[in-house]
Amino acid sequence: MSVSAAPRIDRFRGSEVAGHLGAVARLRIAVFRDYPYLYDGDPAYEERYLATYAQSPDSLFVLAFDGGRVVGASTGVPLAHEGETFRQPFLARGMSAEDVFYFGESVLLPEYRGLGVGHCFFDEREAHARALGRFRHAAFAAVDRAADDPRRPSGHRDNDAFWQARGYRRQHGMTMRLAWREIGEEGESEKPLTFWLRALEAAP
Repeated sequence: MSVSAAPRIDRFRGSEVAGHLGAVARLRIAVFRDYPYLYDGDPAYEERYLATYAQSPDSLFVLAFDGGRVVGASTGVPLAHEGETFRQPFLARGMSAEDVFYFGESVLLPEYRGLGVGHCFFDEREAHARALGRFRHAAFAAVDRAADDPRRPSGHRDNDAFWQARGYRRQHGMTMRLAWREIGEEGESEKPLTFWLRALEAAP
């Protein structure tokens, strides 16, 4: 299936997104099932996880719609509102969590890729962080997989070049470990995720 027109983009701050959390949870499970996350997700856990973002008044959900269907989602929240696991690598680097706006997932169904939605997700979150007026950096974390991982699909392209073009740089040594169940696993196991950062210019 392919589409020719980019989906509609809507923005929701904090609890405004409440009516869409179930759809975003299902989307995360569908997209993160693919390499490199290979996530064997649970809808109930997903909704609880997303609800923590919705509880932050300064969080942002950027959703892509095809008609009434959510086909893409991207989130952001002040790092100070994230858990200790997320904050610790910054504290170890001597950075204050209060200075960082953290980007959660960007997930988009395959047939809607290549239409500029990924750039829009970053544009909207960066603009939101600047408008809040108290953040010096934007950051996100990406799972680390070996270049020769046998599960890597033929022709798979990492997002590194896209992120670098947006001004983000991978931070050697700033790594956290999160646990989830991969496809084929009987239980959860921890995986390393490394942070990427860029400086945020002041809002015009």
